Amino acid sequence: MSARALGPTPRARAWTSGRERARGRRAIACARDERVERVERVDALLSRLGYCTRSTARAFASRHEIVVDGTRVRGVDAKARASTLRVDGEALDHPDGVLVAMHKPRGTVCSHDEREGANVYELLPERWRRRKPSIETIGRLDKDTSGLLLLTDDGALNHALTSPKKDVGKWYRVRTDGPIPRACVEVFASGELTLSGEEKSCKPAMCEITGEREARLRLTEGKFHQVKRMFAFFDGLTVVELHRESFGGLKLEDVAPNPGDFVVLPTDYDFTVGEA
Repeated sequence: MSARALGPTPRARAWTSGRERARGRRAIACARDERVERVERVDALLSRLGYCTRSTARAFASRHEIVVDGTRVRGVDAKARASTLRVDGEALDHPDGVLVAMHKPRGTVCSHDEREGANVYELLPERWRRRKPSIETIGRLDKDTSGLLLLTDDGALNHALTSPKKDVGKWYRVRTDGPIPRACVEVFASGELTLSGEEKSCKPAMCEITGEREARLRLTEGKFHQVKRMFAFFDGLTVVELHRESFGGLKLEDVAPNPGDFVVLPTDYDFTVGEA
């Protein structure tokens, strides 16, 4: 496919229907509803939330005051709901799951493998890095990409927010090594651009050219190096700077303006599905 081969593309083709957006909202809501507080052994609960391991739970309890429903317990085989348990007078740390919005610094990777260099998980509290299930990024940003990154230990929510079917929009700021042709607006919106090595074409994407070598791009999917490959379609343009500005209507500048900053969002945060 060449840019010149495409005819006019109505802007409406870049977005899913109202019915599809409603399905996306329901899927995200259902993912949250699956989490139900359960009764657990104290050692299992503390281990799940990263306070200790199952094998060190007894030693942990001997050094800390563990209270369930107002009564101190000394045996870690006691059972409790997370909402009723206190450690040294403090409620448990996000027992119902955690959803983090982070300003990913350039040069960090979205991997747990320390051999790949500094990673985004190192920016989180150490205890959180021991949680089970583990906290994972919602999608990935390349090492040289900065901006808004979401992380959660909720696998269902992670899937709901990354599925291309849900139409959760992500806005990126792009700078290239050469002039950006106006044709890219039409090509990206067409839904007919097929990247090298891919069988399926990219979903329609909205592009706003903001300068000779600068643009903003809205995606609802996350193919490998997608933004870089999309711009490379035009005479091998190279993306020299890539920054994610927003995710599902959540703007980075509103929650974590500085690289390395992060905030905890409500697990039922209302991400926008559709044209955000």
